[in-house]
Amino acid sequence: MSPGTDHSEISFDDPRRYAMTHKSTWVSVAVNVLLTVVQVFAGMIAHSQSLLADGLHSLSDLVCDFLVLVASYHSKDPADAGHPYGHGRMETAASFVLGAILAVTGIGIMAAAAMKLQNIENLPPVAPLALWVAGIALIAKEGLFRYMLHIGERLRSPMLIANAWHARSDAASSLVVALGIGGNLLGFIYADSVAAIVVGFMIVRMGIVFAWDAFQELIDAGLSLEEVESIRQTLIDTPGVESLHELRTRRMAHRALVDAHILVNPRISVSEGHSIAERARARVLKSHATVTDVLVHVDPEDDTEHDANAQRMPGRDELLIHLLPLLKDLPEPVRVVFHYIGGKAEAEVFLPHGFFDNGAALAEAQRRIAQRLAQHPYFSVVSLNCTVTPASNQKLEYP
Repeated sequence: MSPGTDHSEISFDDPRRYAMTHKSTWVSVAVNVLLTVVQVFAGMIAHSQSLLADGLHSLSDLVCDFLVLVASYHSKDPADAGHPYGHGRMETAASFVLGAILAVTGIGIMAAAAMKLQNIENLPPVAPLALWVAGIALIAKEGLFRYMLHIGERLRSPMLIANAWHARSDAASSLVVALGIGGNLLGFIYADSVAAIVVGFMIVRMGIVFAWDAFQELIDAGLSLEEVESIRQTLIDTPGVESLHELRTRRMAHRALVDAHILVNPRISVSEGHSIAERARARVLKSHATVTDVLVHVDPEDDTEHDANAQRMPGRDELLIHLLPLLKDLPEPVRVVFHYIGGKAEAEVFLPHGFFDNGAALAEAQRRIAQRLAQHPYFSVVSLNCTVTPASNQKLEYP
């Protein structure tokens, strides 16, 4: 690792991202074109079924490389009206197709090798050329794997990482091929076909893993329990957040999206609740590099029935109509604040300055309202707020 080399991760919005993906994939294309041609022709000339299967594996790599090129080109597009969350799922879809191609290729190789084993006495001997080609392919594929994995980890791209491990599966299969050819040259005629079956099984297994991981993302599977718990703790540690009501996560390629319901003091203002939510969102984005967006919903109480209760309650205009009989003999309020708590509403009523001559008059008005509140269908509490006299310069509030 040279001192001047930058090995830091590259963000999704960095313009170098597409260029690096493009370059690494074209390197893979060049290597796989060369290996496909050499392995297929050498396999045919040297009568090596395993080398021929490995050549077909390299051909499947070539198809996957072009899928990566197409997906990386479209996934870099910014969010638009039709794709408000961006085009990152293009990478996921390509990973799914890549896995499917691997699985189908592996099954075909296994089936062909099994049929050859049924007529093992008619198999021609394998020429030494096949062993040399298998060794060269092993070195080339291992080098390609290390190069592409490095790029994929820097870009945090599951698609590139999947393609890199695809190259590693090729390297492993080339090792098996080399062993099978070596066994055949030592007199074990069946070794080449057995190696082909092992290679096919390795390809199928890798394809299923890639396709399953991509499928989980396509159906919006959440982050790991450890990641979710870390995000949960970050939200709860935010000043003003009393509890966490609900937390949902999902992946989009190398990124993660989070939805959270936080519990705050039910009697604070809307603007203060919004401020707390924005601070919680900023903390998650700062502390968790893979999270690119957080939607925070503010809840006033830790009650699963709160949303249903709020929907059953009338809106502000209707509540004001129901409030008027409770404020009989009082002037029109300057301001009214409603709090939806426990399936009912609490009203803070602010009366004109100096309406009451003394605190006793205010207390008596509050007592009369409390009597009218008995069994009220919508209100649980109505509190009066009024400055009693200009001279006292004191604000008295009675809950």
